[in-house]
Amino acid sequence: MDYFSKKNEIKTLKTELKCAYDGIKPDVLRNKVEELEAEQNTDDFWNDVQNAQKVSKEISQIKAKLERFEKLMKDLDDALEIVDIVELEASEEEDNALQKTIDSLSQQVEKLTLETLLSGKYDGLNAILTLHAGAGGTEAQDWCDMLYRMYSRYVERTGWKLVELDCLQGDEAGLKSVTFRVEGDNAYGYLKAEKGVHRLVRISPYDSQARRHTSFASLEVMPEIIDDGEIEIRPEDLKVDTYRSSGAGGQHVNKTESAIRITHLPTGIIVACQNERSQIQNREVAMQMLRSKLIEKKEREREEEAAAISGKLKKIEWGSQIRSYVFCPYTMVKDHRTSYETGNVQGVMDGDLDGFIDEYLKLSIAE
Repeated sequence: MDYFSKKNEIKTLKTELKCAYDGIKPDVLRNKVEELEAEQNTDDFWNDVQNAQKVSKEISQIKAKLERFEKLMKDLDDALEIVDIVELEASEEEDNALQKTIDSLSQQVEKLTLETLLSGKYDGLNAILTLHAGAGGTEAQDWCDMLYRMYSRYVERTGWKLVELDCLQGDEAGLKSVTFRVEGDNAYGYLKAEKGVHRLVRISPYDSQARRHTSFASLEVMPEIIDDGEIEIRPEDLKVDTYRSSGAGGQHVNKTESAIRITHLPTGIIVACQNERSQIQNREVAMQMLRSKLIEKKEREREEEAAAISGKLKKIEWGSQIRSYVFCPYTMVKDHRTSYETGNVQGVMDGDLDGFIDEYLKLSIAE
């Protein structure tokens, strides 16, 4: 093993990490923590519980971000010392262990560097996702269900939390639509990469002649915005319907009209929630969803306007086909925006989406 080159490899990783660390402006973040902690120590801090929780969460997120950089920098310093030790022993087993350590550190540096790219206004927030089955009946509804499972597995692998908000079962199998919230640091920043139409090609298990079918499902992704005062929603602009919840939830949920559907009349946007036990709770969640959809719409219009002004022909990804999942006659998942692809279809369906999301983030910054 060329130990000199391994040292240089680690030093290069340190340089990359230092650039990323400087990019998040650590001194500014530390000052922000001091300001928030001073606010936290005021006598009336907990009088506004919602604001108190928001401040406490922001403090913990900033501290966690700084600690991750500092720990990784220390791990890189330790790795430099390990190279010297391994060089003295010069054993194949130690060489292999060193290479694994360097590979792991390289992946961590890349991941942390990518996270610094998530500097959008809403990137740090939770995400609200809605899957809709396309035309094609049972086949498309089954595909919608498969995608829901895929994202559930991805959330689980990432260490985030998934909360189902609304679900409409398919006529025979699968799902017509499902709305769910993903709670976790930078959830929206990462998952916005998944917004668009997903295409499946396979031999249909619902076709008695075993013919190949193509199915589509669309995914909407919005940041979960509680209330930042940016969007004004007037009561007279809302049409509110109540109905009996369907699916799991127990006797109370199924026997009372606790589910809520809200239509925003000026835009035609419709949101629904049936997950909570009470009508009041469902209404509150539905209003959050509506606020998020309205802000997402506003941001999308802003992007389209900026693209038109700058003369760019880049197409906004909303509603366009972004990825194909081919099960037959060969196996491949390919992203049409980045050209990233893999033959491990089962791994992707089990939630291994990091490669697709990371490539999208890199492309977004490059553009």
